[in-house]
Amino acid sequence: MNSKALEICYDFPFFLDEELDEIFQAHEKVSFQKGDIILEEGKTANEYYILEKGLARSYVNDFSGNEVTTHFFADNEIIIEVLSLFQRIPSQENIVCITDCECWRFDFETFQELFHKIPNLREWGRAWMSKELFAYKQRSVEMFTLSATKRYLNLLEQKSQVVQFAPLKQIASYLGVTDTSLSRIRKEIVSHPKKN
Repeated sequence: MNSKALEICYDFPFFLDEELDEIFQAHEKVSFQKGDIILEEGKTANEYYILEKGLARSYVNDFSGNEVTTHFFADNEIIIEVLSLFQRIPSQENIVCITDCECWRFDFETFQELFHKIPNLREWGRAWMSKELFAYKQRSVEMFTLSATKRYLNLLEQKSQVVQFAPLKQIASYLGVTDTSLSRIRKEIVSHPKKN
């Protein structure tokens, strides 16, 4: 089974070829359409997905009932709700497809089997979790230390397809700004590209 997305996600120096083969074989190819819900608030996650192609997002509903985007998932990333999957508790987040998505599904039971069977999968998991924890910490600090314009430019640089395909409202909630502020920021960037 050849998949660039699987190779990128499981890029870990200690995996043996046969271990990777077994891990790759445990994934099942699935497709979602734009608007499909991958995980619904209140349900417990029973799998994670490697996103081959497409764009998805996770969001919560705030105390006023507004959707607040917590994360965007782009090509070659893992679509996961870590807390729900590994703590076996109902999700507080929803995960939905912004575009049609091609994914590789890895169900929790099979993951657990291989996790105990292949020590390198445990090491990969630890390394992946550390990297994700660092990224979430970085993002939470940047929400307070960077201007909204700089946060938007970072998003544009790191995940350009978000800016291309996600509605303004979803991007604004992710950046912690109003739709109006984000429109203004976008106009400023277009009219004064050198200033930013």
